[in-house]
Amino acid sequence: MTISLPRPLSAPADHPGAQPASANGSRYLFPILAFAGVFQAVLQTVMVPLLPSMPTFTGASQTSVSWLITTTLLVGAVVTPIFGRLADMFGKKRMLLVAFVFMTIGALICAVTSDIAFLIFARGLQGAGAAVIPVGISILRDELPREKVHGAIAMMSSTLGIGTALGLPFAASVAEYSNWHVLFWVIAGIGLAVTLAAALFIRESEVRSGGRFDGTGAVGLTAALVCLLVPITQGSSWGWGSPAVLGMFGSSMFLFALWGYQQLRNRNPLVDLRVSARRSVLLPHVTALLVGFAFYGNALITTQLLQAPRGDAGYGLTILQAAVCQLPTSLSMIVFAQVGARVSERYGSKVTILSGAICLVLGYALHTVPNKELWLVIAALGVAAIGTALVYSTLPMLIVRAVPSTQMAAANGVNVLLRTMGTTMCSAVVATVLAASMVGGVASAAGFSIAYGVCAVLAVLVFAVSLALPGHDRAKKSPMEPLVT
Repeated sequence: MTISLPRPLSAPADHPGAQPASANGSRYLFPILAFAGVFQAVLQTVMVPLLPSMPTFTGASQTSVSWLITTTLLVGAVVTPIFGRLADMFGKKRMLLVAFVFMTIGALICAVTSDIAFLIFARGLQGAGAAVIPVGISILRDELPREKVHGAIAMMSSTLGIGTALGLPFAASVAEYSNWHVLFWVIAGIGLAVTLAAALFIRESEVRSGGRFDGTGAVGLTAALVCLLVPITQGSSWGWGSPAVLGMFGSSMFLFALWGYQQLRNRNPLVDLRVSARRSVLLPHVTALLVGFAFYGNALITTQLLQAPRGDAGYGLTILQAAVCQLPTSLSMIVFAQVGARVSERYGSKVTILSGAICLVLGYALHTVPNKELWLVIAALGVAAIGTALVYSTLPMLIVRAVPSTQMAAANGVNVLLRTMGTTMCSAVVATVLAASMVGGVASAAGFSIAYGVCAVLAVLVFAVSLALPGHDRAKKSPMEPLVT
């Protein structure tokens, strides 16, 4: 039996930078990290409404501009576990600042160029922002008073959904009323402000794991993820049965097996697979993959449905109108992230995740209704968003309770990686389903219903996996107390 104890709430007295948890560093800690989480989610999302116009803006092909999203997802998937491990070893604030600098430089490049090659490179730099949430969660776990940890982590985890919902109308409004480069000038300014605020007001965590960085494991994981995610994102254009897609999937399986063997034999692995295989860690990881798929479908499918021409399925809305319809999603996630924290404290995390899964299923059940009124589409968006907020607000606390504090950033990094993989898979599946249902260049009502139905199946799977989660972490346990494994 292994029990991991929390670190003290303040730095050791003999540490030169020692200060109580109530000092300025902690006072501004949560607002800075929460804003940073929303910022990185906005940065990942802003290209979505711009994508149809990017061939005109850049003079590049549609295939080339698709990499403006693919590259961000790929880099985000790769750097999240790597930055998480580096944060545990060398300092969480340090790696957070590195991520902010990459994001800001990427935004600056997008602001000054229309060259597709430079834009793809810049979007890759912005992918480093995917590490902000897991590293931020680990800082909150180390630095906040224990009575504030659960609510803060719940909100931090949900910033991914909040930022995604805010990013669409933000990008759409700028694209409709101004030059698209202005969007990235604004983002670069925000990035600079966040970087300075973090440098000045966030102190470095004292919790370190030590050891040597597993460079071989990092290279192996990178190669395996690239071989998995590239064919997933490009399968609909390359052909799912093409030699390139099948070959990369086969290479991915081989590389993951080889990487797993190397990790198990390494004294300082990039990802501790033995810890990850524990039921209390594995099930939250599986849930993250499934919810990542279901969450992204709620925004992705509905955005296309709202903008599709009036007729068989669509509502004929502009980019900005469609984005505004998704604002209730942001409000739902802000409110219900905190509701999820309170429910978990009183009834346990398992109840919260089961409730979230039920909301996801109900939301997608409403989505599958054909020819519904616009208000019902918005209601379905909101219900599914509530489900996402309840689950997202709870998953990090399951990880916090189940792993040693010296592996916190790395473990949360893997959890966010699996969310990213879920969204990537959702994008590929939705693109394939809607393309197969095209009639006269427009997806049919049946196609949208099938796409929503696939996400509904994933929501049901979230419910099924949630039934197997540990159910003994109710309020009487401190939010800092790990599960006994």
